[in-house]
Amino acid sequence: MTVQLYARDVGTGTPLVLLHAFPLSSAMWLAQREGLAARFRVITPDLRGFGGSLLGPEDPSIDVMADDVARLFQRIGVRRAVVGGLSMGGYVAMALCRRHPGLVLGAVLAGTRATADSGPVREARLRQAERLEGEEGVQVLVDDVLPNLVGPTTLQRRALVYGRVRGLVQATPPQAAAWAQRAMAGRADSFGTLRGLKVPALVMVGDEDVLATEEEARAMVEALPNAELLVIPRAGHLSAVEQPDLFNQAVAEFAAALARTSH
Repeated sequence: MTVQLYARDVGTGTPLVLLHAFPLSSAMWLAQREGLAARFRVITPDLRGFGGSLLGPEDPSIDVMADDVARLFQRIGVRRAVVGGLSMGGYVAMALCRRHPGLVLGAVLAGTRATADSGPVREARLRQAERLEGEEGVQVLVDDVLPNLVGPTTLQRRALVYGRVRGLVQATPPQAAAWAQRAMAGRADSFGTLRGLKVPALVMVGDEDVLATEEEARAMVEALPNAELLVIPRAGHLSAVEQPDLFNQAVAEFAAALARTSH
């Protein structure tokens, strides 16, 4: 059984495929669909098990998630796209660059890292997966993951944004979250992929991000042959949700430059 990803698909122009963070869904890209659809075809899939996409029987794997996205390209008639991913979406975007490089016109990697998990991080993910499978609900995500998704500025000054993120976390299907944690725990280092990337990349990180740090973002930029770094002020892990205008402006400039050179 191959999973068909549910995707929101708005606007026209150069395709921009945005892959969501854990443990959210494509609903997190609302400000990107609204802000970028006037200039680009904005495609925001729900990764397998999240939002409107089924989980399927496959073993947990970031590569499986990347192959799902490649099949989506084919289904909706997209030959090449600027592919952006935030956090877990960044892991999937890097796997797509490795497994299906011909689909990628440029890469936007936000709030993500190219290293594999350290032992303690991997163990924490697997513990969470077991709790998610054993308990009826996602309280472990609300307790352990939600506090690090947004920065202190958002907590103090953007109550509506925090409330929205909290609602998205609470809506996560527990089985999907467990599957995704196992997939992330098993992922390999992606620095080889970055070093071999033939297309330009934009790496973004929130200056208040404690999950994917500016240091890790700089290491990615150093590995990439053609990349720029943007540090987004007063944003934590979910820069696209916390500072959508800055995020959208950077992505629009990056994608527009690619569109000019690819014709």
